[in-house]
Amino acid sequence: MSAAAKHRRPRNNRLVRALTAAGTGAVVLTLSLIGATSASAATGTTSKASSTTAGYPNNLDGWIRESLAIMAQKGIPGTYNGIYRNTIRESSGNPKAINLWDSNAVKGTPSKGLLQVIDPTFNAYHVAGTSFDPYDPVANITAACNYAAARYGSIDNVFSAY
Repeated sequence: MSAAAKHRRPRNNRLVRALTAAGTGAVVLTLSLIGATSASAATGTTSKASSTTAGYPNNLDGWIRESLAIMAQKGIPGTYNGIYRNTIRESSGNPKAINLWDSNAVKGTPSKGLLQVIDPTFNAYHVAGTSFDPYDPVANITAACNYAAARYGSIDNVFSAY
C-alpha cells in the first residue's frame, strides 16, 4: 500500500452494529444484576436499614468501624486490618455463619457469627453497651477482640483459628 493510500474500515451492516450494541448492553445489565444480587446476599445484613443505630454503614466496614470505636472507649486493642483479616478467614463476612462440624459443635457449642465465637466465650468477653446476641455483628466483633486481647494481646496477633 502506498503512503498516500488511506486505510478504510470495512463497512458494517447497520443490523450487525445494532445487535452488537444491544448484546453489549444486555451483558452489562446482566452483570449489574448478578453483581447486585451477589453483593446483597454476601453482606449478610440482618436488617433493611442502610446504617446502624450509631450511624455506621450496615455492612462489614461499618460493623468493624463501630466495633473499633467501642473498643477505643473500653481500651481494647485492635486494628481494622486485624479484624477484617480474621473476619474474612472465619466467616467470609457473614454475620449468620455457624460452624456445625468442629470439636466445639460436637460438644454442643458451635462457633457463631463473624468471628466464630462460641457462646461461653461470647458471654465471658461480652462488652457492655453491645447486644447480647452473638450473631449481632458489632457485639460479635467486640467480644472476639476482647477475648483475643486477653489471650493473645490483640486480634492483630491472631493468624489462625483461635
